[in-house]
Amino acid sequence: MVNFFRLKENNTTVSTEVIAGVTTFFTMSYIIFVNPLILSQTGMPWGAVYLATILAAMVGTLVMGLFANVPYAQAAGMGLNAFFTYTVVFGLGFSWQQALGMVFLCGVVNILITVTRVRKMIILAIPVSLQNAISGGIGLFIAYIGLKNGGFLQFLADPGTYLQLDSGTVIANSSIVPELVPMNNAGVLLALFGLILTVILLVRKVKGALLLGIVITTMAGIPMGVVDLSQISSGIGVGQAFSELGTTFGAALGREGLLSLFTDTTKLPTVLITIFAFSLTDTFDTIGTFIGTGRRSGIFSEEDERRMMESTGFKSKMDKALFADAIATSIGAILGTSNVTTYVESAAGISVGGRTGLTSVVVAALFGLAIFLAPIAQLVPAQATSAALIAVGIMMLAAFKDIEWTDMDVAIPSFFASIFMCLAYSISTGIATGFIFYLIVKAVKGQFKEVHPIVTGASLLFVLNFVLSAVF
Repeated sequence: MVNFFRLKENNTTVSTEVIAGVTTFFTMSYIIFVNPLILSQTGMPWGAVYLATILAAMVGTLVMGLFANVPYAQAAGMGLNAFFTYTVVFGLGFSWQQALGMVFLCGVVNILITVTRVRKMIILAIPVSLQNAISGGIGLFIAYIGLKNGGFLQFLADPGTYLQLDSGTVIANSSIVPELVPMNNAGVLLALFGLILTVILLVRKVKGALLLGIVITTMAGIPMGVVDLSQISSGIGVGQAFSELGTTFGAALGREGLLSLFTDTTKLPTVLITIFAFSLTDTFDTIGTFIGTGRRSGIFSEEDERRMMESTGFKSKMDKALFADAIATSIGAILGTSNVTTYVESAAGISVGGRTGLTSVVVAALFGLAIFLAPIAQLVPAQATSAALIAVGIMMLAAFKDIEWTDMDVAIPSFFASIFMCLAYSISTGIATGFIFYLIVKAVKGQFKEVHPIVTGASLLFVLNFVLSAVF
């Protein structure tokens, strides 16, 4: 074990790696509860998503640890699962099987761009300011979903907005303006308790703060009447969860999934842009995590990054880690979950000394043990996980600090890229508007030649998608 993971070479020990693995697991294990709640809204069986989430995390994290030998954990990505449910399925009207098919293709695309120079071209093409805006915008999107799931918001008619019906009657439009709800029902009070508790735990830097917040809030929901303990006996057990897994396993590649994506030619641009949005978000989320945490800790040196940018194949640890990340996405889609990505919460384990793949192996083992928690996991209400969503959103806002907001050339496309994700309830719309306004700014400034052809091509695809959406 010492030799396989090169513990001495990385100045670490077995005990340190185990502690790091446990720490990482407890900071990211909220995904076990949150992911099924989000994806099951599409009609996917809860038990199947629960198992797919765990199995995909296990496989992806093991590949990361055993192949790349780095202390990073993988699981279904927050933001990407929201995009899967609220944009691809609810917004664009695709079935969950088709959405899984697109996630699988995203993984294939990421594998191809990882083993070729195309990946380097993409990384170099997207302006850093837009990368940060996309990351921060996803944070806003996630936090907004958390506020909604917690029941904090109600939607009232905008007095200045009206709809004219076919009959000629003019009525006030509804569900326009969000407003804070009265704190007078058990569900909202439970969500408020969970939010305050989670904030306290995070500020006090308690390990596993998000998971503790979910668990304690769920327990508090029992005497408040929000959590029904009878669900333990009447809910889904491990056996039933495994039987439900048959519904999602392989659905991405089946007749209702991948095989149906390209039968309607009018939807082809939307399909391609959606896959692009999946791939872009997944790629830069992972790159940001690796560079942001790996450089400070020495896991990825600047020399390693230089070799990654100048070579093909797997000549650097980051190449291997990126390949592990891409493989995990396709495997997760086959099992039945949205994009599997490298978790920024891995930084928690790195901060306590995790330096090798042994940390990742420990995380994978703990995910395996979590399989047997299915009956208990079903007790967790949306109010208990809303605080975790809000907290993760807040953490992702850190990307905004690296944007030069006083420079309008930078601020304008960054604003549209980030704010439209939240207000339009769509990550891809945010990316699209950011790219388009970046192109406009550069054209007006007479700097169009500075725009990378990849950005120009992607912007034209986004414009085409808007046109097609308006026409059809």
